[in-house]
Amino acid sequence: MNKEELIQLLKKCGAIQFGKFVLTSGAVSDYYIDIKKASTNPSVLKKIAKAIVEYAEGYDLLAGMELGAVPLVVALSLETNVPYVIVRKEKREHGTSKQIEGEEVKDKKVLIIEDVTTTGGSIIKTIKIIRENKGIVDEVVVVVDRESGAEEKLKNVDVSFIPLLSVSDILKK
Repeated sequence: MNKEELIQLLKKCGAIQFGKFVLTSGAVSDYYIDIKKASTNPSVLKKIAKAIVEYAEGYDLLAGMELGAVPLVVALSLETNVPYVIVRKEKREHGTSKQIEGEEVKDKKVLIIEDVTTTGGSIIKTIKIIRENKGIVDEVVVVVDRESGAEEKLKNVDVSFIPLLSVSDILKK
């Protein structure tokens, strides 16, 4: 799927919205990219997963931070047969007290999937958690990059950044 097809899919399912929005980073924006609108639509989710398949080759595990990345990482796992883990934002205080649900990441090459990035804070947190558990992270794939610093932050931690779309791709259409 090319960028234009993905943009049209996101527009059609209502994932691209205009108005006034406060982002996770605290920034205020006049547009919002709601990948959950796309990832809760089975046909759109499947197409996004297929667009990411080529990047999953050679990885032992896929990983996504709760909540937005979870449907994406599950769909990609179903397309590739690569197992996945879910990274919790906070460590559980009960039960097994895990912050990573699924297989052990120790000594495994892990591809991180994210829905939307702005400053990259959530991705950096995910990388830190996986690396603290001895997982190997060298690449992140994101559906939409808002081009607000995530790529630079990832370079600083030696992680390659692969956005399917950038916000400039979307806004120029």
